[in-house]
Amino acid sequence: MTPEFISEFLLNYNVNAAAASIIGLLVAGLYLFILALLANFVAKRFIAYVVHPVIRKTSMQWDDLLIEHKVIVRFSHIVPAAIIHFFAPALFAHTPTIASFFQLLVNIYLIVIILFVIDGVLNFTRSLWERSSMGRRYPAKSFVQAAKLVVNLIGFIFILSSILEKSPLVLFSGLGAVTAILLLIFKDAILGLVAGFQLSVNNMVMVDDWIEMPARGADGSVIDVSLTTVKVQNWDKTITTVPTYALITDSFKNWRGMSEAGGRRIKRSLHIDLRTIQFADEELLERFKRIRLLRPYLETKLEEIQKYNDGVGEELSELINGRRLTNVGTFRAYCVAYLRNHPKIHQDMTLLVRQLTPNAHGLPLEIYVFTNDIAWARYEDIQGDIFDHFLSVLPEFGLSAYQAPSGSDLEKAGLTLIKQSTDKPEAISDNTVLEPVNSASE
Repeated sequence: MTPEFISEFLLNYNVNAAAASIIGLLVAGLYLFILALLANFVAKRFIAYVVHPVIRKTSMQWDDLLIEHKVIVRFSHIVPAAIIHFFAPALFAHTPTIASFFQLLVNIYLIVIILFVIDGVLNFTRSLWERSSMGRRYPAKSFVQAAKLVVNLIGFIFILSSILEKSPLVLFSGLGAVTAILLLIFKDAILGLVAGFQLSVNNMVMVDDWIEMPARGADGSVIDVSLTTVKVQNWDKTITTVPTYALITDSFKNWRGMSEAGGRRIKRSLHIDLRTIQFADEELLERFKRIRLLRPYLETKLEEIQKYNDGVGEELSELINGRRLTNVGTFRAYCVAYLRNHPKIHQDMTLLVRQLTPNAHGLPLEIYVFTNDIAWARYEDIQGDIFDHFLSVLPEFGLSAYQAPSGSDLEKAGLTLIKQSTDKPEAISDNTVLEPVNSASE
């Protein structure tokens, strides 16, 4: 059904020659377009009902990714291009301008389809890589995006060469003149590519890592690492987007080591009121001996102290002479024994209960251990339970936690002063030293 045949058919019905010629060209073009669409439809149905079922029935898993990323389906778009390529010269043999126009459209269409196919192949390759054990350690998304950028740039040059009817080599040679502009346009992409390469090679960050980057407001799990950005889902479910190159130029903390080690650190101090620290007298010792976790420690320690004190003799009547147990030292030993027997404490990692330098808030007793459960909520429960227990048993050792005076403490001190001045007004003078109020014990 050539345009000439249609024009002659219309002329038989006394249609204007010019109009008949235009209608003939339009009908021929519509016929070619419908033929191309029909060929594309048949090709897609063949792939959907013949090729895809065969792929799904295979025992291999990787070929299913070809369906997922529509790699084979994209090849079906080559069929209508072939139809137009072969039929257009025959249909428009007497109108070479239109035939060449269709040929130009086919060339551009084929370049675009090839770009789509390459895009699907790159997506398929990336998914195949990320399924491997190395894929999680070295994510390929940024490299795939860089490859797509280069391929699309080359495709754009080929499209321009088709439109301008010039060799692609001429356009490639002209890229040198616009290199500075290209560097400016693709600055983030180039920096991201270099940064992505360094991140992958040095194994600095990967998807599902927990990172902290206060300068960028990021504190959460990495959900995506792309060519230009890294997306971090914070713990409040907001998403922070960080430029990929910022992970190279700025500092950040990666908590992956904690996850791989299987332990999460507890580092917190109990502040002991210095006024409650004392030597352990007989009453305290008897109380200590009733604590099951302390018995092994007391047996060893008391035997060691007794051997030392045997050489001191009668001078033991003074507390300062010889060696004696203290309530804070015994409490520290209890904390160690308690943590050693705790089922949620990682016993193969550092376990310390140490004294820090006394300060205005008393004697800091730091607990430095690792839990064997790294999940945030359960970790907080474990930490809370441990310190609930330690704070509760302090009175059993004759100790109390330090607490800075509050408004109620000052009110009590004022009432005490008023009472003392009322009961013994003659005892109050400028040089009177009032009895201190122990805020921790009240």
